[in-house]
Amino acid sequence: MPKFVDTRDESILPVQGKNLVLFHPHVPESAIAGVADTLRTRWIGQGPKVEQFEESFRVALGSSHFPVAVGSCTDAIHLAYVLCNLQPGDEVIVPVFTCTATNIPLLYHGVRIRFADAQRETMNIDPRHVRSLVTDRTRAIVCVHYGGLPCDMDELTTIATEAGVPLIEDAAQAVGASYKGVPVGAMSDFTAFSFQAIKHITTGDGGMLMIRDPQLVAKTKRIRWFGIDREAKQGGTWQNDISEVGYKYQMTDIGAAMGLAALETLDEVLDLRKSILARYIQRLQGIHGIDVVGANFKDRVHAAWLCTVLVDRRKDLERKLRDAAIESGQVHFRNDRYSVFAKYREDELPNMNALEERYLVLPLHTHMSVADADRVCDVIQSGW
Repeated sequence: MPKFVDTRDESILPVQGKNLVLFHPHVPESAIAGVADTLRTRWIGQGPKVEQFEESFRVALGSSHFPVAVGSCTDAIHLAYVLCNLQPGDEVIVPVFTCTATNIPLLYHGVRIRFADAQRETMNIDPRHVRSLVTDRTRAIVCVHYGGLPCDMDELTTIATEAGVPLIEDAAQAVGASYKGVPVGAMSDFTAFSFQAIKHITTGDGGMLMIRDPQLVAKTKRIRWFGIDREAKQGGTWQNDISEVGYKYQMTDIGAAMGLAALETLDEVLDLRKSILARYIQRLQGIHGIDVVGANFKDRVHAAWLCTVLVDRRKDLERKLRDAAIESGQVHFRNDRYSVFAKYREDELPNMNALEERYLVLPLHTHMSVADADRVCDVIQSGW
């Protein structure tokens, strides 16, 4: 299999100026005021606002799992891998189609990465292929809710339970999603969320790890800050020992102030994003040569972070959109094409092979309207 090569055509890169951009951060005015207020206090690093944000986020999700706020979703995913006690030679099954942040932290542990194929209709991990990859060395299964559409969680949970291993959800794109009435963040052993700049809500950069087992919470809070028990330290003693390797993965009160303000607008953000996605689905149905990924599922709620389409002659459509000052692009690439994962390349992954030249992401964010989605659809409907 050839290594990844950037083959983008310069003629279809975004124009500058009056674009309908692909992404835009959502930063409410109250977040700006909240940051300013925080900067006037004695707590700008990890302080009381972080704990407040953790609890507020848990309540907003409707989850009874335990939240630990961190500096990024990558931090959260890595902490989940640490809590799984992964060792060199262990095997972890992961999606081949995801942000590299899902899989890079596994390289820290020296495990064998087993890439699972994507589903053609969702671009999520294919449970059938996952099942075929399970061995007696499997120590964890990782799934990613691509674009905000939940994976087939019943099947994945069954496979993980039968194998006796934890199921880890990378929910970076799935704040507000649910599966069969259960919120993402309330189902699995570990769920990692992202508050990176362009996610549903942002803390500048940040993440949250939701943990099912309450006995792991204290350990997680120690290892996110050098392995130090902060509560014992703040009690006035340095007698407490450091007994495990820790990291500098904490969130700051500055970021938490942004997050608390953003949570106040989360329902409105989700409503807008879902209405834009719904318009894309409505308008693009029936157009020859294009299909919206993950459309019309009845058993799960899409968080509408991305609108991804599968399109014939992708470069032609990208150029057509660019000429109309509309950005489009590919957000992720199949991870097995990157040289850093070269030794983990195995099967040809037929579904991913069929998808990789066809998927395209259309604009979807809170600085656009349903009318802007109509503008995109008008261009597509005119042909490419």
